[in-house]
Amino acid sequence: MSAPVSLQAPGPAEPSVAASYARRFADRYDTWFGRKGLTKDTVDLLARLAGSGTALELGVGTGRIALPLARRGVRVEGVDASPEMAARLAARSGGEHIPVTIGDFTRLPSDGRTVDVVFLAGGTFFELRTQEDQLRCFRHAAALIGDDGAFVLDAIVPEVLIGAEWSRGHVVPETGEDLVVLYRRFDSAAQRYHSHYAITPADGSGNVHIHVAFRYAGAGELDLMARAAGLELRERYGSWGGAPFRDGCPYHVSVYRPAR
Repeated sequence: MSAPVSLQAPGPAEPSVAASYARRFADRYDTWFGRKGLTKDTVDLLARLAGSGTALELGVGTGRIALPLARRGVRVEGVDASPEMAARLAARSGGEHIPVTIGDFTRLPSDGRTVDVVFLAGGTFFELRTQEDQLRCFRHAAALIGDDGAFVLDAIVPEVLIGAEWSRGHVVPETGEDLVVLYRRFDSAAQRYHSHYAITPADGSGNVHIHVAFRYAGAGELDLMARAAGLELRERYGSWGGAPFRDGCPYHVSVYRPAR
């Protein structure tokens, strides 16, 4: 039997598997990080924006958003860094109709055509480690959506989460019988935060520590990146369900379109 997870955050010297967690745990990714409760609202918003057109998901993974979005009549394509995650998507019902490019978000596929929506969900944008890479992603997205499309992302509000008590350790919901405890460490000087997941699988296969590093930006900085890429903010919500974005919201969903 696995030892119980301690409610003490992993030490900074413990090994990081940020670059390999998708490869090593592709078969459990949806269980541990699937956020199933957000899926319908996410798909509803994206389907409204895409209509009957085409959407490109950056960080498509195993298809948590892509597959139900495709079932809504949207043509969906994806980019992901993990061949293992892409293989799991292709093996799922309907996955064979979603083409996936293996690569990173700073070098998006382009064959001269445009798409209606480029989007990231689950805080994926902040996995780009530098401001330059984040701005490059904005610029590539702007080129892909042409004159009428939308670039959509969700992101934490750092000034809210830095002081949040639950950032110092809370149990992640919707993970089945597995126990997943999330800790966050913030480095305000570097604009980085580190998510540590301490996981006890119910099958007794052994405790897992996953460490993922992010480079965060406030909403104002994201809006400036958008302007530098020729985009402007058109909609901002406090949830994928369209709740108003107000003081104290821990994250936002932002919709950018070509500047008028």
